[in-house]
Amino acid sequence: MTAQIIDGKGIARSMQQHLADRISQLQPEYGRPPGLAVLMVGNHPASSAYVANKEKACTRIGMASFGRHFPETATQSEVLAIIEELNHNPAVDGILVQLPLPPHLDSVELITAIDPSKDADGLHPVNLGKLLRGEPGLRSCTPAGVMALLQTLPIDLTGKQAVVVGRSILVGKPLALMLLEANATVTIVHSRSQNPAELTSQADILVAAVGQPNLVKASMVKPGAVVIDVGINRVGDKLVGDVDFEQVQSIASYITPVPGGVGPMTVTLLLQNTLWSYCQRYGTDL
Repeated sequence: MTAQIIDGKGIARSMQQHLADRISQLQPEYGRPPGLAVLMVGNHPASSAYVANKEKACTRIGMASFGRHFPETATQSEVLAIIEELNHNPAVDGILVQLPLPPHLDSVELITAIDPSKDADGLHPVNLGKLLRGEPGLRSCTPAGVMALLQTLPIDLTGKQAVVVGRSILVGKPLALMLLEANATVTIVHSRSQNPAELTSQADILVAAVGQPNLVKASMVKPGAVVIDVGINRVGDKLVGDVDFEQVQSIASYITPVPGGVGPMTVTLLLQNTLWSYCQRYGTDL
């Protein structure tokens, strides 16, 4: 068996075209495009690349971009003041604080300061609570991107054994809730789990999201499993995932590559969240 590659880049391109078409329909009616503000502090190389990609994606689909780049020395109160300004700016529908932040800043306070209706990254406690309750709301971009990829496959998640490796608030925990919402049976494997390979090898759907290069080996994967690799790690001059792609490709039925798998979907769901907020403001459908 050789796994079929899940083309996240192609799926993201198709979704972004749909968003662009919808914006072109709505903008004449409401007199403005949706607007996304990405706040970045310092010059973290990976963050700079991510923010540049997000701003280019905004331009590509006709969304207004309100990027704010702060120096490394920016204070908590300075960033909070800009968030408050953006909360009240009627041209802004989505606000995202790019992580990681310099250690002197409190990311939890900054994220909580965002108006929940403009929380484009879906990390505000209000939106996480809506996810827990199964209510409509803004969803965390990376796990929502994983779910969007799974929805393109000819697989019904109902009753499937889904194992998520990693329990971060960014990916693991919200993804487990989204998989539960799709009626999968969910297990979370983490650093304190006993016999993790035994757990992962039972998974029909295996998602790796821990940030450890090539952690998941073929021996940890059930033959025919769907394997989603959220990790992105730099090893030398290469980007690799949390899954040993070469090994696991011969075991899985479907697999995401790194790069070109989940990454493009994260940006796309950020755009979709912003457009959703815009539509909610005007009482129309996405």
